[in-house]
Amino acid sequence: MSDGLERSVKVSLLKEPVVRRLCEVLDQSSNKGWRKLGEIVGNDRRFKVSPDDMEMCSLKVLQPEGSPSRTLLKLMGERGCTTGHLMDYLQTVGNAEALQCLKPPALQILVQPQSVAILSGHNLRLSCYAVGKSPVQYQWFKGKDEVHNSTSPDLMISPVSLRDTGFYICRVNCGDAFEFSQWAQVDVLNTNMPCGQSYQSAGGRLKLVIQPKLQRLQVGENLQLECGAVGRPIPRYQWHRNGVPIPKATKRKLVIPHAMQEQHGRYRCEISSSTERLWTNEVDVVIGPSDFLLNSIPEQLYATDKVALLIGNLSYQNHPQLKAPMVDVYELTNLLRQLNFQVVSLLDLTESEMRNAVDEFLLLLHKGVYGLLYYAGHGYENYGNSFMVPVDAPNPYRSANCLCVQSILKLMQEKETGLNVFLLDMCRKRNVHDESTPNIVLRVTANIVFGYATCQDAEAFELSSTGFTNGVFVKFLKKRLLDDEKITVLLDRVAEDMGQFDATKGKQALEIRSSLSERRALTDPILPGNSPNMAHTLSRHWAKAHELPESMCLDFDCGAQIKLGFAAEFSNVLVIYTHIIKKPEDMSLCQAHVTDFSQDVDVDPKEMNRETPEETGVYFLSSSLPQHCLYTRVGALQKLKEELAFTLCLQGTFVSMDDDTVHWTKTINIGKPLIARLDLHRHVRRNSCLQTCLMPHSPSHSPCHSPCHSPCHSPGPEHRLHIIPGPYQVQDYARLSPQHHYLDVYEPLQGAVGGSGESYYENVSQPQYDPAYVSAEKLSSSSSRMSIPIETTDDISELQTVFINSLQLQQQ
Repeated sequence: MSDGLERSVKVSLLKEPVVRRLCEVLDQSSNKGWRKLGEIVGNDRRFKVSPDDMEMCSLKVLQPEGSPSRTLLKLMGERGCTTGHLMDYLQTVGNAEALQCLKPPALQILVQPQSVAILSGHNLRLSCYAVGKSPVQYQWFKGKDEVHNSTSPDLMISPVSLRDTGFYICRVNCGDAFEFSQWAQVDVLNTNMPCGQSYQSAGGRLKLVIQPKLQRLQVGENLQLECGAVGRPIPRYQWHRNGVPIPKATKRKLVIPHAMQEQHGRYRCEISSSTERLWTNEVDVVIGPSDFLLNSIPEQLYATDKVALLIGNLSYQNHPQLKAPMVDVYELTNLLRQLNFQVVSLLDLTESEMRNAVDEFLLLLHKGVYGLLYYAGHGYENYGNSFMVPVDAPNPYRSANCLCVQSILKLMQEKETGLNVFLLDMCRKRNVHDESTPNIVLRVTANIVFGYATCQDAEAFELSSTGFTNGVFVKFLKKRLLDDEKITVLLDRVAEDMGQFDATKGKQALEIRSSLSERRALTDPILPGNSPNMAHTLSRHWAKAHELPESMCLDFDCGAQIKLGFAAEFSNVLVIYTHIIKKPEDMSLCQAHVTDFSQDVDVDPKEMNRETPEETGVYFLSSSLPQHCLYTRVGALQKLKEELAFTLCLQGTFVSMDDDTVHWTKTINIGKPLIARLDLHRHVRRNSCLQTCLMPHSPSHSPCHSPCHSPCHSPGPEHRLHIIPGPYQVQDYARLSPQHHYLDVYEPLQGAVGGSGESYYENVSQPQYDPAYVSAEKLSSSSSRMSIPIETTDDISELQTVFINSLQLQQQ
């Protein structure tokens, strides 16, 4: 790490060994210790260390293992003090020993190689970056053997094969000093999985690629089951039989020699990393005598592929803004990918963009495919037809401005899909401005499931707060989506859960319409059909929507080196972050930022190059993105007509040049990232869903599972409803102890997705909530659901935890 970068690190981010050594020196020093340091810092108004603070530090000596220095450093860190400030203070104090604790070593490894599981035939890259007082040299090893021609920070093997499985390490030399990196394990899996589904298209998160197969064995034969996942870091495995973990069964391959009849049962494997957990399919293992027949094993239903399109519209041009669709789409993307769906997630689409996105989705469908369409945003229903409202819809809007769900269903039926699932998180109120009643005839098929977030002629709601939280439908759906149940059974349970939610009783109830006659489940395995080449081509086309630019290190003439990294928040939202890896020793100030973006994309000049992701509008990736960077959010990639080019600017001042600032620029072209590759901005195709007619009813008629007991009056779809809880609900809060977490017991209403009327409780005063009694809820599901995966060109792990500070009832 260069001196300049080292000085910019906040004191609160110093590594524990450094803090421990520094505190030992300062606690034991008399005239040059923590008291003298506190006096100097107290004279600096930026960090405001008061006499009371110093008194609090001194009292730490009365505690076992208490450290006044540690308390003082903590206060300084909380107030923004950097290591550069601290080094200046220690220089003034004259404590050379303490100052030495902060000096970077002669050689330091900044980036360690990470273990990875990867598919055979793909490209392997292991990275090790180090800095030192002089030029750094690298040499990679596999085990004890040198890897030939591997003397750069990146070890590239293209393509990787089974023989490359093993453990790798990098030796770094800087003059007489040398260090070894940590070991990185490479597990190469051999499978026929299409390239478009590999972990490279998924930003390092786990991807299940090998499923165990059902077994019929004779007593005494060897039982062998295999599974596998690719991802970074390398996955961990735990096999289960009949729901119980098998001791010491922690490898990809489960081998039980000389299997006995009592070892029959249902087997599956839990695959996990530090941030994720997946489950394989559960398979039957039948063990019997030599004349045992296989026909006792139930037939397994398969999908030839699984694809999903998720659309969340929230930034409407002529209608009320929404919040929950962004969170809902983000979480469902994570869950569906764990079920091996290929997912494209998009925010804020215009009418033509929605139609083209649906066209791309339809291209992926063929015989036996499971297709899922989720939509969250404004909507309405007329004469049994459901309409999704684009963000550019006029006020008032009519069917010609919107997408008809039933017309999409007709096109899906023509593909002979194995399962069609529509999850519609929107209002179903009547649109009085739309009197069109065209008809469409659907084929009689037994593979259609509709999950409506609300009943006919009712609104759907989102949970309103100052933070980010789910809509009511997804709040309960996400807890069930990974269950290995028939899709209609799963939705039935979601409906039951929603029925117990006091906030929406009588206002919103899940309605299920289905013509499903088989036990089709979202957890069903994938077995490619008779046209694997066609499936692979289509899969590869859809995978374009996940392709990120490679991270890059850029060298400037002045000697500085800047790293550009990329992450995907959604399929049409890119995050760019800049990081100063190296700067010349005589450069006193070094800053890098990006600018000059195309007007097609959505980049707010006021929110570019910010020090935290939240400042630039990225609310989900904060703890997952690398630190000490400048972040820029690039949205609306679907509008990008040409390749995305921008300017990387470097500016610096040199000690020998007083305060004069020198500027350098580089033009960067990253092609068409993510969804931009699919050109959704083009004019609507002739064979688009726009050309299909509407229909007067859904594929099957079934009563609402939980009827709305209090239908809401609505003057038209362009209005918005605000709902405020009555005082009796505040009294219910008072009976709860803080341990109950109010968010888990009662959450405020989501507004109706789509139009509405006036307040139900216009004369009820707004209750006041004590923020101290409002619990915090992570954006991820429960710990059993894992944190949400992020697509990125670097290793990214944990999901940002967003705290909800105050709540109120509001309609979407």
